[in-house]
Amino acid sequence: MQISVVQFENGETRIRQEFPDEEVVESAAARIRPILLNGDACFYQKALAALGYFCRALPLDTEWVKAARAEWRLRVDPSTPEEAGYSVMISDTVTGEGQGLDRHKLAMAWIYGDVVHHDVERRQEGDAFGLFERFRGAVPLVAWAMVGTIELLNYIRALHECGVLQLRQDVLDERVALKSTTWEHRGEVFFAPLGTEPPATASTPLPKDWARLGKTADLSRFRTGFGGQLLRAARSPHMPELPSPEEIEAARTPAGGWKRDQLAAWGVSWPPPKGWKDELIGCWEAAQSDFPPPPQHRPVRADFAQETLDFG
Repeated sequence: MQISVVQFENGETRIRQEFPDEEVVESAAARIRPILLNGDACFYQKALAALGYFCRALPLDTEWVKAARAEWRLRVDPSTPEEAGYSVMISDTVTGEGQGLDRHKLAMAWIYGDVVHHDVERRQEGDAFGLFERFRGAVPLVAWAMVGTIELLNYIRALHECGVLQLRQDVLDERVALKSTTWEHRGEVFFAPLGTEPPATASTPLPKDWARLGKTADLSRFRTGFGGQLLRAARSPHMPELPSPEEIEAARTPAGGWKRDQLAAWGVSWPPPKGWKDELIGCWEAAQSDFPPPPQHRPVRADFAQETLDFG
């Protein structure tokens, strides 16, 4: 980290540090928390111990493991306040009572008191120092734990590539982060009144009273238990007649409107509902994104929606 120091003529000194947004550090702390826990299966030092076993006949790699273990302990789990980097001391000018905590204890108070809200004693210990002092202590710990974890992962990958470690490939290829949070699936939709028997498995035939959802279905009657609408009509992004914004504007009549037959070709009812133009443009824009073709072979899946309204 960098500290900016400004000195004034009257002998006063201003010290300034800039840190990442707290939400970013909170997210990082939550992700690396298992790496910090001694009792967790993926605790950093446990991984190093396992790595040391596989590299026991390789002197250079053994030295790297020892150095990584020592650096982790010094930066992430110091034994003494002197190793922690710095300490903060406060004093009550009225009572004369004073307290002091090192950077590591302040960081633990933030992680386990402010973020996780689990360790009451640590939170109370760091309470007098304020939220920012606890956060300031945690940032370098979280940052180094991230760097150390990435470094260890890269080292494991290198040992795997040269044959020292023999890992299943899916261990390295498994997806651990989402590129998109938009859920989209192609298939057929079937529905039935609430309480209807569902199929036993995804590949067995549907029991009676299940019907296929068609284009003419009234989707407004499908609602959640809390009253919100479950399904709504949307046009396929692959329909060739979807016009671009420029084509919509070009189809205007001299009076500034649109002909009824032109709107019908675009699937717009007459009289055109409010917002029809924005909806068409939105569908056209969705069609411009890459849409993956369905795979040739894929497991059967089934999702079922049951109506929760009385059809009376």
